Amino acid sequence: MGRTAKLDSKEKRKHRPSLVFIMFELCFCKLFSNCFMMVCSPMGSLSLCSFYSMPLGNIILNELLQDIRNYEILTESVEEPRILLIGQIGSGKSSFFNSVNSVFRGHVMQQAGSGHGVNSISTRYRTYKVLNGKGEKMLPFVLCDTMGLEREENREGIHMGDIINVIKGHVPDMYEFNPKAPITEYDVRYRHEPSLGDKVHCVVFVIDADKMSLINNILQQNFIWTLFCYPAGIPVLVLITKVDEACLEVKKDPSKVSLFYSLFFQVTQLGQILGVPVSAISLVKNYSEETELNQNVDILILRALQQMLRAADACLDEMKLQEPH
Repeated sequence: MGRTAKLDSKEKRKHRPSLVFIMFELCFCKLFSNCFMMVCSPMGSLSLCSFYSMPLGNIILNELLQDIRNYEILTESVEEPRILLIGQIGSGKSSFFNSVNSVFRGHVMQQAGSGHGVNSISTRYRTYKVLNGKGEKMLPFVLCDTMGLEREENREGIHMGDIINVIKGHVPDMYEFNPKAPITEYDVRYRHEPSLGDKVHCVVFVIDADKMSLINNILQQNFIWTLFCYPAGIPVLVLITKVDEACLEVKKDPSKVSLFYSLFFQVTQLGQILGVPVSAISLVKNYSEETELNQNVDILILRALQQMLRAADACLDEMKLQEPH
């Protein structure tokens, strides 16, 4: 005859599911406007969980997309603000445009040439517009790309005079830069009377996260923002790229970019060196090797673009006030 096994009360208690209490605290990072949870397990281990990896990430992404798609410039004389990207070779200027374009097209694209070799791929002044999806209208802003700021290891970069000419609106699209001499008023391509829409309304200094320690060398060679931009009232922002290469944890999960002290320390230090507030610095990971989009990467890219558009708006308001009536 078969025997039915019976558990005594002690054994029942052994097999009874136990309640586990997990302590957590909701936190907010002011630097990157990022909510996250600080979770403490029963064993005492501490972990960080970004809300970007939760369903809230979809809400944030959709709100950013909607905000930029609905962007309207309030200055009648300018149809679209111009955002100028400057930085050393391989810093990610062209890749940032490709990444922005990818987000709005819905798949990874490589429209603008980007490189990491000895010399700059971008030797011409290029102005790029972004399509709001395949077959849709253009979004109302222009991203401007220039030759790199090499000037190290016997490599020649864009002439500082040409950067100023670009900002003032004297340089046409597709103009090929000469590192030894800037464009002059005697050049047939020189724009003598640029309109407000031809000028640059926001300058973005693009820096590779792995090369932030070399920032002092860059500053000694390029004082464009302190000598011209600040006195002219043109906002200067900083875009730190390749944060995934500077921090392995961020490479695993880009949503955690704001949770590491090492990055926070570098950002605050960079702000002091450049003389810009920390709020003017954005961290992104550009699309380079990926074949599919990543929600967390998209959010970082769109936050940076949103900041640029807001800065350009403020610049246009100031420029309009200075126009002769």
